[in-house]
Amino acid sequence: MKVDVFDFDLPRELIADRPAEPRDAARLLHVLPDRLEDLGVRDLPGLLAPGDLMVFNDTKVIPARLRGKRGEAGIEITLHQAVASDCWRAFARPAKKLQPGDRLMFAADFTALVAEKGQGGEVVLSFDRGGAELIAALEVYGEMPLPPYIKRAAGGDERDRNDYQTMFADRPGAVAAPTAGLHFTPPLLDELDRCGIGRVTVTLHVGAGTFLPVKVEDTQDHRMHAETGQVSSAAAERVNATKAAGGRIVAVGSTSLRLLESASDAGGRVWPFDGSTDIFITPGYRFRCVDLMMTNFHLPRSTLFMLVAAFAGLDRMKLAYDHAKAAGYRFYSYGDASLLHRADSVS
Repeated sequence: MKVDVFDFDLPRELIADRPAEPRDAARLLHVLPDRLEDLGVRDLPGLLAPGDLMVFNDTKVIPARLRGKRGEAGIEITLHQAVASDCWRAFARPAKKLQPGDRLMFAADFTALVAEKGQGGEVVLSFDRGGAELIAALEVYGEMPLPPYIKRAAGGDERDRNDYQTMFADRPGAVAAPTAGLHFTPPLLDELDRCGIGRVTVTLHVGAGTFLPVKVEDTQDHRMHAETGQVSSAAAERVNATKAAGGRIVAVGSTSLRLLESASDAGGRVWPFDGSTDIFITPGYRFRCVDLMMTNFHLPRSTLFMLVAAFAGLDRMKLAYDHAKAAGYRFYSYGDASLLHRADSVS
């Protein structure tokens, strides 16, 4: 499909710079096949049914943006995918003069070597430490990798260390937040429990590639960056049991949805999964597992808007986004949410 069909205008004032307070005070646009409903995130328990299962992403965002030196020249690095415990793919700015073998210094006792140089500013970095020691160094020297549309002074601020993290964050490795999960609070989970709505977690370590613009003219020419994920045996069994009992699978965020679809077979059964996925979902994709999707409002011409157009229908999502803009909904990572029904579903 032509990428132009996924384009739309968005006033800058609708881009949220901070999350709602409290988080579950955000608005929720309920996108049904035949109508739109203006609600709030706190209305979610009444929109689901006992026996439904919500699937959350428990990845934890690491402070993946580093500022350092190559010789005397300044450089900014954003990690986006682990290759090994001490080796990461990253985007570098500026990257033009970087060469394999160059040493980057982020602190007197924290360095990395450029192991490989790729296209579009991508490099592979080999750090002087790995595993928990590398994560600890990132906590000291790194910055939260906020999306480019959230404007902050260099380095961001301390508040983002909490704001850009969901309450489910448990497994370090993401360099972008699974933002639909930002809307949840303990009181909201308690209400979902009272309503008999189940929940389970999976892990997809979101990469910085999620914010890369689609620069090609046709979607078939776009290359997705791979992301690492896991679906445990217990989580897969829970999803399959829910579907067998007639419950619906509710993906909280595009990351949970993409992982579930990657782990599903043609019959819709979910299997344990441990590896990388570069699944790219556009209109025409036949969904195997997920019945409903909770998600934020996404960028024009983005792979995420293409995904929601595939899920709920392109025309329906264009109407929904036009309504959201007119009604003053807040967009992007810190913005409001929507609940989408699958276009080929009667639910």
